Amino acid sequence: MSLKRPESVLVVLYDLQHRVLVMQRNDDAEFWQSVTGTIEAGETPLQTAYREVAEETGLQLHPDNQAIVDQQTTNIFKIREKWLHRYPPGTRYNREHVFTAQVDSDTTLILTEHSAYEWLSKAEALSRLWSQTNVEAVETFVPEAK
Repeated sequence: MSLKRPESVLVVLYDLQHRVLVMQRNDDAEFWQSVTGTIEAGETPLQTAYREVAEETGLQLHPDNQAIVDQQTTNIFKIREKWLHRYPPGTRYNREHVFTAQVDSDTTLILTEHSAYEWLSKAEALSRLWSQTNVEAVETFVPEAK
């Protein structure tokens, strides 16, 4: 396995009722999150966001119909100790670019890196999400339900 770059995307998906998609990681049952993924060599953060949404959920979003929105927000966070072995020696922090997209929650998702998913109200999602940067992105960028 090659080492990961310490630069990633966070893509918060929410539906027409402003429910937030949260997914349970395969490797940690307590860790619920939005779509995330490492930016690969030669990719822009936006390209990574589209790729990761497709890989993790099966949703094929496209700028012409269901655009992913770059929220022009970057977070720096400390990498969990149990995951440091995935990064180059001495790496302690990750840079994360934040995106959102409104999608149709009636589509069945195809999970590849997660064991379960739920569409939750904004309040429920905030209480379930593990990562503080994920919580902040939902708080800031997901509109309140009407």
